[in-house]
Amino acid sequence: MSLDPQPLAPALEAAEAAGRTTVRLDLSGVRDKSELMRRCGDALRLPEWVGGNWDALADALRDLSWLPVPRGGGWLVAVTSWRGYADARPGEWETLVEVLEEAVGFWREPGPGGGPGLVVVLAEAEAGPGPVAGAPPRTPHLKRRRG
Repeated sequence: MSLDPQPLAPALEAAEAAGRTTVRLDLSGVRDKSELMRRCGDALRLPEWVGGNWDALADALRDLSWLPVPRGGGWLVAVTSWRGYADARPGEWETLVEVLEEAVGFWREPGPGGGPGLVVVLAEAEAGPGPVAGAPPRTPHLKRRRG
């Protein structure tokens, strides 16, 4: 494992070659929750019932039945250009990170016959990968959300 910044595209290609379904969630220009939810809906191809609240997003990330079924490698979601949103809406950003961490934890649990895994990578455009959701936290532990 390297801590040096690496381009994102080769990482996504390697994940796809390993059988993961990859999704890129670009948050450039996102400055509020409604735009964030729209971007999540578009990138993750979420069903319309998800709407624009955190609980529905969390529930949807525990389903993922609408995404292509991975060939045994699970899913990789690359969240790019996230710093602007995190700076503009730190409370919402913490909630999103919490939702993503919960989803990663959910998919980490083996289901009957073993379930596919979900990995979330925070990256700045092509500057390189950031921390992986589910990895030891680099930020203080988040409080419970909802609302």
